Amino acid sequence: MIFQLLTFALFMLLNSNNYYSCWASSTKEVVTCSNIVPLTQRAHNISITDFGGVGDGHTLNTNAFKEAISKIRQIAKEGGTLLYVPQGVYLTGPFNLTSFITLYLAAGAVIKASEDPSNWPLIAPLPSYGRGRDHPGGRYISFIHGDGLEDVIITGENGTIDGQGDVWWKMRRHRTLKYTRPGLVEFMNSRNIIISNVVLNNSPFWNIHPVYCSNVVVRFVTILAPHGSPNTDGVDPDSTSNVCIEDSYISVGDDIVAVKSGWDEYGISYGRPSSNITIRRVNGSSAYAGIAIGSEASGGVENVLAEHINLYQMGSGIHIKTNIGRGGYIKNITVSDLYMENVKTGIRISSNAGGNADDKYDPNALTIVKGIIVKNVKGVKVHQAGMIQGLKKSTFTNICLSDINLNGETGSKTPTWKCSDVSGIAYQVSPLPCAELINHQSGSCANYSRH
Repeated sequence: MIFQLLTFALFMLLNSNNYYSCWASSTKEVVTCSNIVPLTQRAHNISITDFGGVGDGHTLNTNAFKEAISKIRQIAKEGGTLLYVPQGVYLTGPFNLTSFITLYLAAGAVIKASEDPSNWPLIAPLPSYGRGRDHPGGRYISFIHGDGLEDVIITGENGTIDGQGDVWWKMRRHRTLKYTRPGLVEFMNSRNIIISNVVLNNSPFWNIHPVYCSNVVVRFVTILAPHGSPNTDGVDPDSTSNVCIEDSYISVGDDIVAVKSGWDEYGISYGRPSSNITIRRVNGSSAYAGIAIGSEASGGVENVLAEHINLYQMGSGIHIKTNIGRGGYIKNITVSDLYMENVKTGIRISSNAGGNADDKYDPNALTIVKGIIVKNVKGVKVHQAGMIQGLKKSTFTNICLSDINLNGETGSKTPTWKCSDVSGIAYQVSPLPCAELINHQSGSCANYSRH
């Protein structure tokens, strides 16, 4: 009976407008994209303790998780199964999920990653990257992994998935890594994924990485990693379409949200873009970017909307980034209603970010960057207003900045702009942007074509 009550409570929690009251007034319904994935109420329920799971923080529970998920895969009845993780600390090696599953973490439940690399299997590099991100060759499998799945939910009562990443960060710093570090949660070739109401902590590498996926919702999550932790991006949609990232707090060591689509000639060859991505009501902090696109975007990125974002203690508020050899395109991007405070660079669109996968890249493969709208932005204590630096043989075009006010670190210091190989329009931007952006004193980006 307890599992039925938990499932019903979960259903009500994720579908009740009352939960959104912290984001909007009671008289205005909150806009959400989360309905792109239907929430399934599971027909069956099991507990990790039914398979010998022990939440003492010392017992290794890898076999318990594998056996529980194998059982779910075997029964595979209509409506799927909820795997309940009760309060406690469950140490485990990596494990693979299956389709039609809800992994439910109760209040006080922690799924904690083993710090022993020998417990982490190696898998092939992603075909759109051609190699591991840290090193050529293979990579360690992500802590919670799924490939070729559908209808998967990771949720609960703000239980924690702890990657214990410090051991991996140290290996990277000391150059003792032999393979690319594991991510925390990765889905490949999957669809209809929901990750909500959980805390992700100390990922060895990227936190949430849907790659070659469609219909993904990340909502009501907290993602935490020290600001000095390398490559601990919050959410990285990668060659993935129809993504909704909402109502979350992310404080990590790299970009808060980074949209990607493969690396250099491998991403060009694989040819799968990221598209139709919404990022809304996300708060966060990082020494890098709040909303990032690239730099690995060789398969193309289009139709991204980021709005109602609050950023603090940032390297950059927005960073759209590419490099020679990337190819592909970045187009139809809108960032709106952004507040940033204590930021090194407010708006950055750059052509020299990130290295190349190998020496086989094509130096003539240049990214087309066009149709970028940034509007309704306020910045406080911004060191540099913006840097927009296109490629000499592929000018960034159709850039529109509208209703932007960026204040310097002190009352007497005005942040500056730096631009090259860019064309576009600026409306009501303070301080005045660079001459490459034709300045208009009134208007908006609404009537400005992005195509």
